[in-house]
Amino acid sequence: MMQYPGRSVYKGIALGRIEVYRKHDDQVSRKKISDVDAEIGKVRMAVIQARGQMQRSYETARKEAGEESAAVFNVYQLILEDEGFLDPVLDMIRTQKVNAGYAVAVTRDKLSEMFAQMDDPHMRARAADIEDIANVLIRILEGRAGGELSPRTPVILVADDLSPSETVQMDREKVLALVTVHGSANSHTSILARMMGIPALVQVPVDLEEIHTGMLAVVDGLEGTVVFGPDEKICERAKEKIKEEQERTQLLGSLKGKENVTLDGKKIHIYANIGSLSDVGAVLDSDAGGIGLFRSESLYLGRDTFPTEEEQFQVYKKVAQAMGGKKVIIRTLDLGADKQADYLDLGKEANPAMGYRAIRICLKQPDIFKTQLRALCRAAVYGNISVLYPMIISAGEVRQIQRILKEVQEGLDKAGIPYKDPEQGIMIETPAAAMISDRLAEMVDFFSIGTNDLTQYTLAIDRQNERLEDLYDPHHEAVLRMIRMVVENAHEHGIWVDICGEAGADLALTERFIRMGVDGLSVAPSMVLEIRRAVRGMKI
Repeated sequence: MMQYPGRSVYKGIALGRIEVYRKHDDQVSRKKISDVDAEIGKVRMAVIQARGQMQRSYETARKEAGEESAAVFNVYQLILEDEGFLDPVLDMIRTQKVNAGYAVAVTRDKLSEMFAQMDDPHMRARAADIEDIANVLIRILEGRAGGELSPRTPVILVADDLSPSETVQMDREKVLALVTVHGSANSHTSILARMMGIPALVQVPVDLEEIHTGMLAVVDGLEGTVVFGPDEKICERAKEKIKEEQERTQLLGSLKGKENVTLDGKKIHIYANIGSLSDVGAVLDSDAGGIGLFRSESLYLGRDTFPTEEEQFQVYKKVAQAMGGKKVIIRTLDLGADKQADYLDLGKEANPAMGYRAIRICLKQPDIFKTQLRALCRAAVYGNISVLYPMIISAGEVRQIQRILKEVQEGLDKAGIPYKDPEQGIMIETPAAAMISDRLAEMVDFFSIGTNDLTQYTLAIDRQNERLEDLYDPHHEAVLRMIRMVVENAHEHGIWVDICGEAGADLALTERFIRMGVDGLSVAPSMVLEIRRAVRGMKI
């Protein structure tokens, strides 16, 4: 029996046989070729095949894990179109007359090493992206693409690490849990596993040579441990926990239709966060009180041109109608940083998390913004739509937004197009906005606190930097004091405030947030009933 600690990505329990997944060696032997054009043709055909594979992976990930989690596969497609990636491969084939697979492998190693040594964590993250998509290309060129993660029976999958393209090809019904030696709780792979509801542990210090496929194992995401070759006592305890989890799930199901009210009568709004129209079904199934965050940037990703006003209008309208009068808060496009749309030509930035993104793009390129606002105002006729503006840092930005919105509505009036003036809110996700929240509260109808970025900017820690993930702490007293101040300022000026960041789903913070006076929490659909259970069991 061998027991190891690990970092829990998704808190669940699994008992079953393991399958040890060992990746193919994606190093390729160097071979001399005589027909350069034929070899270049192989590369171009492999790129087309890889694009198709990434598009299928994108669709699968979007269905299983949501738009935001699937965005990594759009990045992969951009890499495949990047001359900086393909040109060195083709040049090496032409000048050195080597086989395509070898040229891709050498280019992969050079580029990933270059990115890995950069100071900017966003650029360092590109090293893993390049390795993953290059390995996909190599497997296609070597005739061994796909089908590597296809267990016939449900197993606990154990690996050194897993890439997003490997994770998304798994049959969810055949994977009881994931265990990896390396990886980060904030990596693309971990996010996919979490959103797909797969119990997972990363950073487990096991020697893969000491275990073998077919061994029995227990993965405990609640405790953050994995036991290989467990004894009967541990197996029985695991079965008890699994039964408890099933009973808990049934209990949560019984809460559907119940109010979100504490034992002493305080009512809380519990909403759901979504990334696309296809997520609305999950919101309705979760019995959420509405949509607290619709990330509209999903409409701008995975395409070559801006979505038209009519395209956006139809999506917003369908969401509003599907929710049947429940609140739908739609955030205006939040592109930039780690969410890139190539046609926007945002360029490379030394520090994209603090760069040209979100409302800054909208105010610098108002035509893009006006198109979205027209669609939102028109769609508001069909339901209870509110509009939320991200990355605000000043009252001047709010005034500029209000001027642009007025121009849009005047244009709709002149054209005789029906519209409704939606409720207006801003995200509090910068320390600047938090510190002047008393002034901002006079200008809008509500606040939505984005704890992910608020934590990042308050602590000066990039939340995507794996080396600092132990310091990224939404529980930090500085962050919580800011949230309290924002809530107090909002209520003093008669507006409501909710939390839509990941901390909103942190059950360890739920009671503290409610004691602060937070009016609502917006979380992933899978967490709605968990939060309801916590609210109904507390006394303020």
